[in-house]
Amino acid sequence: MIIQVSELQDEGLDLSGVHQFASPYADPSWRLDEVRLHLERDGVDVVVNGDIAATVPQTCGRCLEAFPASVRAVVDLRLAPRPTSHSNVELAADDLDVDFYADDQLDLNGLIETETTLALPMKPLCRDECRGLCPVCGGNRNSERCSCDARPVDPRLAVLKDWAGRSRD
Repeated sequence: MIIQVSELQDEGLDLSGVHQFASPYADPSWRLDEVRLHLERDGVDVVVNGDIAATVPQTCGRCLEAFPASVRAVVDLRLAPRPTSHSNVELAADDLDVDFYADDQLDLNGLIETETTLALPMKPLCRDECRGLCPVCGGNRNSERCSCDARPVDPRLAVLKDWAGRSRD
C-alpha cells in the first residue's frame, strides 16, 4: 500500500485491519494478523504510531523444530524525505528513530515488513520449557527420553576434576 504524503490530511490517517494490505511480506509463509496504524504529518515528516501483529514461521533455538511464532511490533517511527544529495550526512542520537520516504510516497508494506522483522526474537523458543537436543546423541529431548550418559569430561580438563577431588581432602 502506497500513501501519498502530500495528500495526508491535517487530522492524519487511521488504518486498521489486515484486508487493506494484500501481501505486505515478501515471504508468503508470513501472515499478517492485525494492523492498527495512525499516520500524521509533522511538516514534511510523517509520524507513524500503532501496532502490528503477525505469525511468522521460526526454528527453535534449542530443539531446532519449526513452529509458528506470534510477533507483536509496537510502531513509533518518524519518516523524513530522503536527502537528495549524495554527500555524507552526520546523524545525531535523535536521528536513530528516523527512516526515509522517497518521491512523496510512503510504502506501508515495506514499513510493516521491516517492523515485523525487527520484532522477531533473537533466540526463538518453541516454548519456555523446551529441553533442547541431547548433546551426546542429538535426539530431541522434548519428544523422546534419552538414556545417554552425561557428556564426558573434556580430556584437557580431566586434570582439574582430579585436582578438585584431592583439594577437599
